[in-house]
Amino acid sequence: MPPDEEHRIKVHLDRLLAERGMTLSELAAKVEVTVVNLSVLKNDRAKAIRFSTLTAICRELNCQPGDLLSIRED
Repeated sequence: MPPDEEHRIKVHLDRLLAERGMTLSELAAKVEVTVVNLSVLKNDRAKAIRFSTLTAICRELNCQPGDLLSIRED
């Protein structure tokens, strides 16, 4: 994939947070990531995610990576 090509990954962080009654701020504190960085992820503006961050998010939301990420069918 060329560096400037847009990715098709969809992040379902907003849905998972709502299902668990958790705020972005609460999750940020638990996974030790800034609210700004989680907001970038939540709003599909992230270009990458560290496995350690993905692991921490999945641990706190009690989910699998596939629950958090999917590929958009454009």
